[in-house]
Amino acid sequence: MTTHFITAEVDLQESPIQMQQAIEAELQKRGEPLRWAVTDVNVVQQKAHVEAIVTLEPAKLSPIAPLS
Repeated sequence: MTTHFITAEVDLQESPIQMQQAIEAELQKRGEPLRWAVTDVNVVQQKAHVEAIVTLEPAKLSPIAPLS
C-alpha cells in the first residue's frame, strides 16, 4: 500500500452533502481517500480545489502460465 498527495477540482454543488459526495466520488477515482480538504473556491468558475491523501494498493500480478 502506498500513499499519495493529490489535488482535484470539483464543481460546486447545491448543498454541503452533495458537495461532500462529489468530492469523495472524484477522489475514489484516484485511490482510497484517507483525508481531504477544500483549499480554495473559485466562485466565478464554480469550482472547489481539493487536496487529499489517498492510498493505492499495488497492482496484483496475474499468474503466468508455465511454458510447455
